[in-house]
Formats: sequence, structure tokens, C-alpha cells
Amino acid sequence: MSVHLDVVVMSGRRAQISADLGTTIHEIQQRARRILEIGHGVLLNAKGDRLASIATVRQAGLENGDVLTLQIRHARIASSSEAIAVIRGDGTVTSWGDPDHGGDCQAVLKELHDIEMIKSCDSAFAAIRADGRVVTWGHSSFGGNSSAVQERLSDVTQIQASERAFAAILKNGDVVTWGHASYGGDSSFVQHQLRNVQQIQASKGAFAAILADGSVVSWGIPMYGGDSSSVQGQLKNVQQIQVTLADYGGAFAALLESGSVVTWGARYHGGDSSSVQHQLWNVESIQASDSAFAALRRDGSVVTWGNFFSGGDSSQVQDQLINVQRIQASYRALAALLANGTVVTWGHPSFGGNSSHLQEQLKNVRQIQASGGAFAAVLEDGSVLTWGNDEDGGNSSSVQEQLSNVRMIQASNAAFAALKNDGSVLTWGDDDYGGDSSHALRQLKAVHQVQACIANRHGTFAASLDDGSVVSWGRYADCSFSSSTA
Repeated sequence: MSVHLDVVVMSGRRAQISADLGTTIHEIQQRARRILEIGHGVLLNAKGDRLASIATVRQAGLENGDVLTLQIRHARIASSSEAIAVIRGDGTVTSWGDPDHGGDCQAVLKELHDIEMIKSCDSAFAAIRADGRVVTWGHSSFGGNSSAVQERLSDVTQIQASERAFAAILKNGDVVTWGHASYGGDSSFVQHQLRNVQQIQASKGAFAAILADGSVVSWGIPMYGGDSSSVQGQLKNVQQIQVTLADYGGAFAALLESGSVVTWGARYHGGDSSSVQHQLWNVESIQASDSAFAALRRDGSVVTWGNFFSGGDSSQVQDQLINVQRIQASYRALAALLANGTVVTWGHPSFGGNSSHLQEQLKNVRQIQASGGAFAAVLEDGSVLTWGNDEDGGNSSSVQEQLSNVRMIQASNAAFAALKNDGSVLTWGDDDYGGDSSHALRQLKAVHQVQACIANRHGTFAASLDDGSVVSWGRYADCSFSSSTA
């Protein structure tokens, strides 16, 4: 028995599909895409519910004359330190790079369908499916093997990652962890406290969970913030948590509903805010470099603490930090965008902490982006100014004449990619981090968005094109695929 289905897209175009009851939703997607010549997407029924790609027509309850909507989705990218994973628009996944870091997902490929999101740690990936199940691959000791907790990994809504472990929040607010025990993969000693968890933040070696009542539970390596016992009594009505991500330590900063801040973790990485505690009130948001924090207060002023060489001391520019709107951070410097469109920087000069030579030009700025050691500012007229370490993208002279009509900028650890209004892309910075896109230049047209793999030890960018195809460049960019094959 066959049924006749109408598959429509937002533009109103439609494809008429005849299918047997045993035909899968994925097959219908593919046939509709070929007829309509469009990119990947997911099928929705008349109620707007997503249909599982592995389900058959019979299992999905489809009947003759049903109208389905093909919702186009652009590809999304994630990276471990040595590998890349891409979620195609139809929810399937491909990966490449070092197999020990998640570059080979063949062993779990059949399970990688209807994927909603992917989270990565240093050596593994964890993907959440639409049905709330989790699929993992990569280094088995660092989160790539979740078999010990697989039965508990159902109805998962969020996943967070430290450097070598994962933590998943379930729909009922419980938490499941796996990976390297010391890095937070073992939460057994706080498991009884992990109830009604709303969100989780992670440093490189620890996790901090915010519960529904605003309290916090932390676990992992103490020098990375895994022990919050010294401030536990202060952690009430917590709204959000920010983290520093230094290689040899880390700290958490919790923003309370009252606008005050509580910190813990490695002292020299921002875990001790006692010297400025009297100033930490009416705080609106917190930004972090690798070893320092900057708190933006509701009156537009800024309070900093942590490592002096990473922006923890803003005293030299404090009188300029007025009416600050947003703060951006490189590894060891910070840049504040003021309401009048000017920029104030501080921290290590080699990481973008000194922009004095551009101060007269840094006006009417609408966006600031940061690589590991440099900053790039997009002005209202679409031009771009850069400063900081030349090798990290602080020197854009090679493309400066072409940097006009820029819509937005993305950054890897040591390079920048500018998306222009005409859909083209310009790059600069370290070649290994995506600063050289010359081999992909002919393909970089009609670009919808650019994503950067900031977790990668080198660097990769991926551009989603309007036709649903993906073009990547950088160290591990050996896989670009089109809408017809992706």
C-alpha cells in the first residue's frame, strides 16, 4: 500500500511524494530535497512535531494526503582538540581528524541520527538526539565511552564538558557524568545533591551546577574550582556562573540575583575576589580571560580581579570605563565597548591589551571579536580595525583594502574570518588556525554564517552556504561537502 504526501517548504514550493508504509522519513526527506533542489532539513507533521528520520511512514502515522513541512537547517560544527564534527541539516553527523580525539564516528554512525546538538571535550564528542538519548565517540577514557551510564542517559536536555569529562542534565533535573573521574567524570560523592539542576558550567577540570533553588554544587579538581565548600553558605540565588580556563588552574564566578558575586577556585586565576568584593554589587554580567574576571555593573562601570597579566588589574584605564555596554576577552587581555562606540583595552599588550595606536580610529564600533591574542573591531561603516599579536590576527594588512561592508566577524584561537554583506569571506591570521582560506575561496560565496572551532589546538572555520553546503578551512579542514552529498 502506498500513500501520497505533499512536502512543502517555507517559500511555498512543494514536492509530491508517493511512498510505501515501510519507507523511512529519511528517504522521504532525500527524495523531496532532490525534487526541490534544496539543502538538508527535518520533516514536520501538520502539528509541527518533528518526525524521527529512522521512523517509517507507518510508525509516523502518516496517511494519504498528509502535508509535511521540510524545515531547512544549516549545518553546525563542533571540535575537540584534534578533530571536527558536523551536524548536517537533516540531523546526521560526519567527523574527521584524529580518531583518538573523535575524528572517526563510524562505530556509532547508525546511532547518529536526529541529532540536536554536539558537545566536545579535549578528546571526545557527545551528541544529543531529538529523543533525548546520547551518542558518544572518541577517546574511551576521556568521555568517548559512555557505556557505563548509557541506561541512565535518557531525556537528556543539556550537556557540558570539562577537558576530559562530560556532565548531562536530564529532563527531571538529575545529572549523569562520565569520562575521567578526576576531571568531573565521577560525581558520586555529590550525586545526592544533584537534584533539580538547571544549568552546569565547566572549567578545564571541574563542574559547577546551579540548582532550581539557586544553590550550587561543584565537583572535580579543587584547583580548577571543584571544591566550593569555603563559599557554600554564600552561594544562594545564583543566576549564572562564569569561568576562567587557564591551563594550570581555573576559577568560577557566580552572579547572584542581588547583583553580588561569589568566587572560588585557583586564587591567581580569579578565585579570590576579596580585594574588590566591596565593589561587586549591582553586577549585570561577567566576562573572563584565561585567568581574570571583569564584572560589568548596571551603571556601566567595570570591576576586575585575578591575574594582573591577564587583565585582572584595570586601574590604568578605570576612569575611561564609563557606560560600558559589552566586554570581550582574548587569553590575557580585555576590551570594553562603550555606549559612544569607542573602545577601552587593558591587560597584556601582546594579547591586545594596548590599543593606544588605534584609539583615534576606534570610533563608531558595533562589534568586537577576540582570538587568543588579538582583537578585531567592526565599525558602523563595515570597515575593520585589528590589534594585538600579529600572528594571532592582530595584523590584517594583507586584506585591509578588502575589509569593507563587513557584516560580522568570527575568531579561532589565532585567526579571524569576516563575513561580508555580499556573502563572501575574508580571513587573516595564523594559517594553521584558519587564517588562510585561499584554497576554499572559490567556494566561499553566498555564505549564510561562519563558525569557528575555538576548542581546536590549531583551528578550523566552517562556512554554511545558502544552498545548505558546508565549506571548511584550517588545520583539520579536509572535509567540505555539498547539499547534494552531505
